[in-house]
Amino acid sequence: MARSLSLFVAALFLPLATASAHAQEWAKARLDASPRHHEYVPLKHGDRTVQTFVVYPEVKTKAPVVILIHEIFGLSDWAKEMADELAAQGFIVVAPDLLTGFGPNGGGSSEFQSQDAAVKAVSGLDPEVVNADLDAAADYGKHLPAGNGKIASAGFCWGGGKSFSFAAHRKDLSAAFVFYGPSPSDVTTITAPVYGFYAGNDARIGATLPATTEAMKAAGKKYEPVTYEGAGHGFMRAGEDPSNTVPGNKTAREQSFTRLVTLIKEMKAAPSASNATPKKIAAEKAEAAVHCHDEKATGDTRHTAAIM
Repeated sequence: MARSLSLFVAALFLPLATASAHAQEWAKARLDASPRHHEYVPLKHGDRTVQTFVVYPEVKTKAPVVILIHEIFGLSDWAKEMADELAAQGFIVVAPDLLTGFGPNGGGSSEFQSQDAAVKAVSGLDPEVVNADLDAAADYGKHLPAGNGKIASAGFCWGGGKSFSFAAHRKDLSAAFVFYGPSPSDVTTITAPVYGFYAGNDARIGATLPATTEAMKAAGKKYEPVTYEGAGHGFMRAGEDPSNTVPGNKTAREQSFTRLVTLIKEMKAAPSASNATPKKIAAEKAEAAVHCHDEKATGDTRHTAAIM
């Protein structure tokens, strides 16, 4: 009887524990303490409405707009906290919830009760719908009265690949920032400079870099990939997670954030086309790596437990 009762209680509270882990309380606490203005804006295009998280910097002048593309885990507390951190540097950040309407009861990212469920949903998103959602976010950001007309995309993990793909789709980007995501099959339509941020302990994505570099060079596109040695896939999130045990993740996160902020501040309204050879930045070596996913890993949730 006592054992049955214990099992019942465990089953009752398991969904709550999973939801709590999915919520990333450390990121939520930082977001709640932020002095910056946050708001949710419904962006309509066609018969679809996309709920979008928007953060404004505390500045006097008009600011560049960054379209933040979330990881395969949806618009998580970390994704929103990352948006707030970028806004703290003087940028307007527009972060669409690409799971809007695809969650339980027609909801978005926050309606999924487990990380695995969100992963499967994001993996199944139609690339054309994703680009249409990102177009709506970019159109909104470009015409904000507080914006200076410059827009860039910045994506992480699955979102990193989508940032690269969006650069091939959207012609008025000032830059595209790709964090440990794959390139599209056709890069010839890209007009904006693309800046890559990759992990040394990420053979899955790292193995694609030579071909990507060659394709961008052959197409005459500006591509500047940097690999951060000692870091694992997902280091931008893992590097600030209090439970992170990989020194290289923290180092890579700090170096990448500094580089990202500098590049956004240096953005030009008209992108140029040139090519750069890959560089490598040495971070502290570590054995472990935190993994994430891209759209090619549909249904593969083997690594999610490490970051919950």
